[in-house]
Amino acid sequence: MTRNIFIATAEPYSGKSIIALGLVDMLLSKARKIGYFKPIVNFAPETEKDPHIETVINHFGLSIPYEETFAYTQQEALRLIEMGLQGEIIDKIISQFKKLEESYDFTVIEGSDFLGQGTAFQFDANVTIAKNLGAPVIIVVSAEGETSEQLISSVRTIKHNFEVRDVQVLAVIANKVNPEQLEEVNAYFGSQQQSQTIYAAIPEDQNLKSPTMQEVLEVLGGKLLFGQQQLFNQADHSIMGAMQVPNFLNHIRENVLIVTPGDRADIILSALQANLSVNYPKVAGLVLTGGFEPEESVIRLMEGLQTVVPIIAVKGGSFHTATVIGNIKSRITPENTRKIQLAIDTFKKYVNVQALEEKIVTFTPEGITPHMFQYQLVKWAKQKKQHIVLPEGEDVRILRAAVRLIQQEIVDLTLLGDADRIAALVKQNDINLDLDHLRIINPVASEYYQEYVETLYELRKSKNVQLEMARDLMTDVSYFGTMMVYKGHADGMVSGAVHTTMHTIRPALQFIKTKPGVSVVSSVFFMCLPDRVSVFGDCAVNPNPTAAQLAEIAISSAESSQRFGIEPRVAMLSYSSGTSGEGVDVEKVRQATEIVKQKRPDLKVEGPIQYDAAVDPVVGRQKLPQSEVAGRASVLIFPDLNTGNNTYKAVQRETGALAIGPMLQGLNKPVNDLSRGCTVDDIFNTVVITAIQGQS
Repeated sequence: MTRNIFIATAEPYSGKSIIALGLVDMLLSKARKIGYFKPIVNFAPETEKDPHIETVINHFGLSIPYEETFAYTQQEALRLIEMGLQGEIIDKIISQFKKLEESYDFTVIEGSDFLGQGTAFQFDANVTIAKNLGAPVIIVVSAEGETSEQLISSVRTIKHNFEVRDVQVLAVIANKVNPEQLEEVNAYFGSQQQSQTIYAAIPEDQNLKSPTMQEVLEVLGGKLLFGQQQLFNQADHSIMGAMQVPNFLNHIRENVLIVTPGDRADIILSALQANLSVNYPKVAGLVLTGGFEPEESVIRLMEGLQTVVPIIAVKGGSFHTATVIGNIKSRITPENTRKIQLAIDTFKKYVNVQALEEKIVTFTPEGITPHMFQYQLVKWAKQKKQHIVLPEGEDVRILRAAVRLIQQEIVDLTLLGDADRIAALVKQNDINLDLDHLRIINPVASEYYQEYVETLYELRKSKNVQLEMARDLMTDVSYFGTMMVYKGHADGMVSGAVHTTMHTIRPALQFIKTKPGVSVVSSVFFMCLPDRVSVFGDCAVNPNPTAAQLAEIAISSAESSQRFGIEPRVAMLSYSSGTSGEGVDVEKVRQATEIVKQKRPDLKVEGPIQYDAAVDPVVGRQKLPQSEVAGRASVLIFPDLNTGNNTYKAVQRETGALAIGPMLQGLNKPVNDLSRGCTVDDIFNTVVITAIQGQS
């Protein structure tokens, strides 16, 4: 049984960080505690921390001190090499790693960066460390600047060098492959299918390769004049601003970095105006050379603009500055969450994760952690791709969530709104959303508009809805999106980032209606606590349910729990446990519990029961020693909306739990509501659970 894996390369700037981020993301769905170890780092921590280690630890919240993640700095290792003490280096690395390994379910080991001297030793040390730790290896080979033949030759050589030392190679990943060579490289990898090794080719991605303006600023050591908030703009290419404005404008491309003398006010202002114009691509930033800064009048003009890209002043000349910029090697840093997410998504897209999982023997703890749960949700959603409509397509959070959903190929999406307005928002907010990969519908201009109007009229004319009223209602994005679901033109809808809960669900109640045998629509939150996932219901819809309604909510919540892989043990919450309390509110919960037992004798249910007795094993045994739910409840049903809504928010804020939902249950087709204070993660998770609901 292996509890570790080694990421190795034989060259600098291979893109190991993409593999490391993707691998840790994958492993966190299988094990609670992941360790990270890099035998040799480039600098002492008091000088500079390793960006790979910091990025992985910070992004995933790994509980490992930075000082325990390495054994030597490169300078320390080279000094020992000069003294002929290579064996001592390996011994200490292995010793320190073994101590680390004891504290974690699985540990990812990252090999050397191959920067500076000692490259031959570093490669040999990587092989030796992997062999002594019994760690299978993922080899990362950079295809940058290589022909297909050269790349294939490198792959064979590096793989052979590990295998000849009896080190198992789990996977070989060719990174930064020229898209024009991808077919040829994949053809060779396909011919190796009889091998026990997984092969994958990741094409070069400008979004990962390009430096940010923050990196440009750090490398040039310049003075930032404007654009502090946009330093994460990526610079895909650079141009020299030395020609006349009309000619200069013809050279502006998407995410361009403009290098121009600081006294060229015409170029500076033209670039800023082009960035604001819908007729020109986005400008990443400007570098002003020659030690010049714009005149005070020009500065004042720029200060009055709504959006100013990063502008950096440097003392060097334009040609030298452009050369330095061209040689910048971009890194994925902890604060650059956009690149981190892109790296993870890229790993998932091009590496056969399922095959890799099957080859890695992982520790499997009891229960389900939040990360396992989220990983499983995405996996389920992908099994049968659904089409989800998002009525609030002109909300920036919706657009950012759409990027992740499309990049991970989880769902097909339709956004409702004005296409030009959405395109402008995408550009203005630097959202990496390819609008060709989704549909945008303006309800009034849609080919379905008249059909939907007539359908709504037929469905609601008995409720005194006139044709003109139906025509007016169908201009509302909530009604239009819900009708898409009703007509089968979408599998589910998610809304509420802008609209109220009632605005979102009213159309669903009017014509999607409830499932047979269900009289009440309710909701659940999946509360991702540090060591488990619990289901809370109903915390969003029903203010004061009757005993019969409360029983329905409990049954629906138990079914939702089971559908999402959580064994339902239902606690009907009240302010007393068992027979200890009396009162109207307690009696309602007691009656609801009996109804659940009569309708669903197969369910494990306890009530009335207090929250502490439901979730704390010690308290549960004291108050209800014979109960199979007390202390182990996974589904918690609150007696009213006031209690439920306040409790879920208190738990969320005080414990840092992730609350996924609310997920509406009981409708014939899935429609889900968002909070108006929702985050991009909230939207992403809600779309995923809506897709899973749509599958059934």
